[in-house]
Amino acid sequence: MRGLLKDVEKDGIVRWEDVAASKGCPSSLRAEKGPVAVIECLQEIPCNPCETGCSFGAISVGDPITNLPVLDEEKCKGCGRCVAVCPGLAIFIEDLSEPGNEARVTLAYEYLPLPERGAAVRATDRAGQEICDAKVVDVKKPAVFNKTAVITISVPKDYVHEARGIASLG
Repeated sequence: MRGLLKDVEKDGIVRWEDVAASKGCPSSLRAEKGPVAVIECLQEIPCNPCETGCSFGAISVGDPITNLPVLDEEKCKGCGRCVAVCPGLAIFIEDLSEPGNEARVTLAYEYLPLPERGAAVRATDRAGQEICDAKVVDVKKPAVFNKTAVITISVPKDYVHEARGIASLG
């Protein structure tokens, strides 16, 4: 298996350390300025919807199509379109610009019913384990997202790099 995977081969779960070492991860300073994509695609597979779906040219895969995605953090607007078009559910938006101890994580959500804005939920990590309380702060499903809903949750800042799903619609 090629790419940046280290411990993933053992249990199939991506580690933040591997993501942070990739060219798809923005700097912490950029995330403090506002929403920005975090690309957790660490396998060299033939895929580029994130590149073609980004209206701002912030993601490049290039040639060959098996290259790992590269994020230009200064071009990224945090719009979430890449989140919706990624078939591997491997792109998230992180936003550390909120005042206080809260951060926001945006993720693709492919289940019904859709959570409602304001719902109390439990955030899950990459293994599907509940890690903290969260609140749904936004739900988007525009036509340009090709029927994929994108939700934004508010979590304690300590969990921003780990919260990657929700377990319940409390």
